[in-house]
Amino acid sequence: MSGHNKWSSIKHKKGAADAKRGKVFTKIIREITVAARTGGGDPGGNPRLRAAILLAKSENMPKDNIERAIKKGTGELEGASYEEITYEGYGPGGVAVLVDCLTDNKNRTVSDVKHLFERHGGSLGAPGCVAYLFAKRGLIIIEKEKVDEEKLLDLALEAGAEDVKEEGEEFNVISGVPEFEAVKKAVDNAGIPYTMAQVTMIPNNTVELEGKKAQQVINLMQGLEDLDDVSNVYSNFDISDEVMEALG
Repeated sequence: MSGHNKWSSIKHKKGAADAKRGKVFTKIIREITVAARTGGGDPGGNPRLRAAILLAKSENMPKDNIERAIKKGTGELEGASYEEITYEGYGPGGVAVLVDCLTDNKNRTVSDVKHLFERHGGSLGAPGCVAYLFAKRGLIIIEKEKVDEEKLLDLALEAGAEDVKEEGEEFNVISGVPEFEAVKKAVDNAGIPYTMAQVTMIPNNTVELEGKKAQQVINLMQGLEDLDDVSNVYSNFDISDEVMEALG
């Protein structure tokens, strides 16, 4: 696994702004609903639902909201029927972009996604055009100042992690999907705070960007994240910390 998910590092730093716009709860509720619909309402036997509930709790979502979303998924309460769709495309500089969506109106969603690609110098591609460039992995992001590197490396690898990578001022703990919960539990039990812990798509390699193209890609990613129908966005772009600081 040679790549890393630069957008994950950038996105969590923008999380406070997203929360203010009320985007986070909307997206998590949709994920809980779909997870309950596809795998049942018992988190003990539904890893996807269990992960969504943990994410909801980390964002301080009220228990009632979580329970209503589960009941909508299982059919105990009436609610919208969401369809899962992944769009693929290319951003400026030829970077690959994956867009996971949960939507009740496919035509609206594809129109919105296509518009944003074109607005920010990219293009929507055919299914399968970039998905092969990514692998599904567990990812835990930890600030360097919050943990001893040797301690983190030992406990993460012992718990089943594949690797611990340095990314600027953070460590990225990467694991296979089956091992993710065990690795997260080990980090939790050690009392190590993290800024993000979830199953995500990590690129096999990256494309480095600078200047205008770097800004265009960040604008594209943020614009996609801001769409209510979009649940996750992934890309294989990379920019240096110096470029990131220059972009603000």
